[in-house]
Amino acid sequence: QVQLLESGGGSVLSGGSLRISCTASGVSDRAYFLCWFRQAPGKEREGVACFYTGTGMTYRTDSTMDRFTISNDNTNNTFYHDIINLSTEDTAVYYCAAGWAVRPWTNARDYDFWGQGTQVTVSS
Repeated sequence: QVQLLESGGGSVLSGGSLRISCTASGVSDRAYFLCWFRQAPGKEREGVACFYTGTGMTYRTDSTMDRFTISNDNTNNTFYHDIINLSTEDTAVYYCAAGWAVRPWTNARDYDFWGQGTQVTVSS
């Protein structure tokens, strides 16, 4: 059984930076997408960054390209999501998700497993 365990998050001042981690267990050797989504109150869940284990390629949206970075440590199956220059608009619950047949990567319905979510709160 695949499990995704998130850590990090918390409260940060506007302009600050943050790292969220996601450790995957129970995954097979088959390449998969490990992506980050976020959901703010009253809004839909949106994809913000993604990592494909088959090639090491990363994906971001136009709005997250400049401030969001995703990387991984394949020695322990841990994925990192670094966010810089945070603003109050980044306040949300952040989730990591694993999927094998996703298209496009921002489509939350295509993911098979989800982390428990971690709250990020940015104050001015």
